[in-house]
Amino acid sequence: MERNKTIIRTSIIGIVANILLAGFKAFVGIISGSIAIVLDAVNNLSDALSSVITIIGTKLAGKEPDKKHPLGYGRIEYLSAAVISVIVLYAGITSLVESIKKIVKPLTPSYQTASLVIVAVAIVVKIVLGTYVKNVGVKVNSESLIASGEDAKLDSIISASTLAAAIIFIFSGVSLEAYLGAIISLVIIKAGLEMLRDNLSLILGERVDLELSSEIKKTIASFPEVQGAYDLLLHNYGPDRYIGSVHIEVPENITIYRLDQLQREIATEVYVKHGVTIEGISIYSQNSEGSQAGRLRNEIARNIIGKHENVKQIHGFYLDEVNGRVVFDMVVSFNEKDRQKLREEVISELKAMHPQYEYNINLDRDFSD
Repeated sequence: MERNKTIIRTSIIGIVANILLAGFKAFVGIISGSIAIVLDAVNNLSDALSSVITIIGTKLAGKEPDKKHPLGYGRIEYLSAAVISVIVLYAGITSLVESIKKIVKPLTPSYQTASLVIVAVAIVVKIVLGTYVKNVGVKVNSESLIASGEDAKLDSIISASTLAAAIIFIFSGVSLEAYLGAIISLVIIKAGLEMLRDNLSLILGERVDLELSSEIKKTIASFPEVQGAYDLLLHNYGPDRYIGSVHIEVPENITIYRLDQLQREIATEVYVKHGVTIEGISIYSQNSEGSQAGRLRNEIARNIIGKHENVKQIHGFYLDEVNGRVVFDMVVSFNEKDRQKLREEVISELKAMHPQYEYNINLDRDFSD
């Protein structure tokens, strides 16, 4: 798979660059007696480890589905990105601890021109590397690469603070690297926590992207018989791997034969255009505008949506005139605190309008926009 090859190739570049930088920085740090440069070298090794984890995660995520995991292993990529976030967090905590030690028991560093040049070169390399890795991650939708790229950019900030501390020491004799190290460590810890939060959110399952859901609904609604597409629910099983279901509204006089054809055509078109597998298509029968059911549906829609701001829409309207029963789905916003109370209020209003009917309202969440 070309995507996986790109992720692995980019990660290998990151490993090589970080190992070379770690070696240079460790040598310079030991010679100059700078704890900041030594810590910077250790941080580069953690970046190399992040790239190794990205490669392993990508390999595992690419495994073929099996009996135990019939939908594949794609979510492993989110787990590997979460592990990288923990590494970033650990590096920040370790750096903070060492910086505090040097604040309590300060050492006078000895900087040389060569060491400062190496640190300056390292800053440029990390900025270029971090930007490259993150851009590739965005392009191929890899959370692990994006996390590695962010980590590399944070390293460039650490190196820049080390260089700034060295220049200040050379010209003023004041050693600030331990204090700068502590401040930068807090920045890294904050970034690690945010990265971990974002990846755990992906593992839990997030709302489908607005653009994707809108485009899929637009594709479904492009079929002449489809009067509306509702309740689009997509399950994510890894980057760009979606399986879902949808409800469609079709004319009440459509034939079973055409309906069967339509479902197959919709599933094929959505997969070809968006790479999304639609496994289930449920059917709503749309009443004609001139029928009693059609007029009642329009009246109820106007009154409910106009009066209750947290009611997004109603659909799946069904009127059983024989038994005097009205059934429909009501999509309720996540902003609504008491969904059941809202349902009872709407039923009371409907009974006041048309007391001859019993009302059965199914509450839906707005899973997609």
